[in-house]
This record gives sequence, structure tokens and C-alpha cells, in this order.
Amino acid sequence: MTIGLEHYLFVSALLFCVGLFGVVLRHNLLVIYMSLELMLNAANLALVAFSRFNNNLDGQVMVFFIITVAAAEVAVGLALIVALYRKRQSAHVEDLASMKL
Repeated sequence: MTIGLEHYLFVSALLFCVGLFGVVLRHNLLVIYMSLELMLNAANLALVAFSRFNNNLDGQVMVFFIITVAAAEVAVGLALIVALYRKRQSAHVEDLASMKL
């Protein structure tokens, strides 16, 4: 049995659904943030799979830039979560709406 494109896309869709489940149903900002990163990695997996099976490096180059932007996003997002936690002593989504700069 060979692993085809549909297997990679199935895993990518499964990861995306797990991430979407975490974003929709959770109230903790850290869990939501990890779920968003999981969804981003699912999209990256799909891009790499398409790139690999089309014998084209464009998708892999795009993933490289997406991961670079995601690293900057992690720094900013975690700083915001830490600022919220220091002010409210919790990391719930409801507390984020009441935070003022």
C-alpha cells in the first residue's frame, strides 16, 4: 500500500477539524491559541502535500514563509496573553473584552 495525496489531505483535514473544535468550544486563551496554531499547521501540511505530489517547490516555499510569520505571531500573541493574565489573573476569553490599554 502506498501513501497517496488523499491520505495527507485526510490527516490535514482531521488536524484542522481538531483545531476548529478547540477554537469554537474552549474559553481559555492558551487553548484557543494552540488550536489556531494547529489549524495553521494543517494548512501547511496540505500545501506541502500538494507541492510534493505536483513536483513543484512553490508550496514548500510558501510554507517556509508561513512558518516565519507564525513565529512572529507567537511572540506577539503570547505577550498579549501574559499581559491579560497579569492584569486579570485568568486567561479566559471573557476577560479579554474588558482589557483596556
